[in-house]
Amino acid sequence: MTLKNLTPQQIAAQRVLQLMDLTSLNADDSDADIVALCRQAVRPVGSVAALCVYPRFVALAKATLCELAVADVLVATVANFPAGGEDVEAAVAETRFCIEAGADEVDVVFPYRAFMAGDVVNGAKLVAACKAACGSKTLKVIIESGELKTPELIRQASLIAIQSGADFIKTSTGKVTVNATLEAAEVMLKVIQETGARCGFKAAGGVKTAADAAAYLALADRIMGAGWVSPQHFRFGASSLLGSLLAVLDEKADAPSSEGY
Repeated sequence: MTLKNLTPQQIAAQRVLQLMDLTSLNADDSDADIVALCRQAVRPVGSVAALCVYPRFVALAKATLCELAVADVLVATVANFPAGGEDVEAAVAETRFCIEAGADEVDVVFPYRAFMAGDVVNGAKLVAACKAACGSKTLKVIIESGELKTPELIRQASLIAIQSGADFIKTSTGKVTVNATLEAAEVMLKVIQETGARCGFKAAGGVKTAADAAAYLALADRIMGAGWVSPQHFRFGASSLLGSLLAVLDEKADAPSSEGY
């Protein structure tokens, strides 16, 4: 297979690959696991958008990508994760640690339990403060749509996050029973569209095959219009998805799996 002779299915798989946050958020991750993940970042048909690892591995991921001469893959990490606590100062401290470690992007968990209990102020404060801590770096806000459950709560949490400075809104931590769904994605994308289409969207957890990913892209293209989807606006948080994409692209799938993704 050459890049000039890709089938339509392979072109679609290549598009998804370039939108991936290749993720490893396992409790037992080791340095060797993260180095192996970094080695999966660039394929003959293109590179992933970012790697997502725990904060303690950010410096290692940055150094390994540098050693591999990979300049166009970002390093993302997580804060207030996965519980989504309501302590603003703690979430900000974690976010600052991530940025100081060299992270390009921080995925912070919205305090969804407090929100579900009726607190509509805490989430706005936490997101705004974490965005301030990120500065020019990207803040993705995980609303945990599978726990919010209803379209009304998903919509409201998405709107609060966007209005408080989120650069992306993200479906899920990948650590709960229900993670990304097309139904939640539709609600979130419509909020993004209604608020000016500047905020990005990330589907995480449960997107495991090229066909799964294609359904999300079709949804985004329908709601946001052709040309909106790009690594600057749209991501998949995944690791197991890589194997499906590489099978379509006729490459060997040898990436480590990641719990919950």
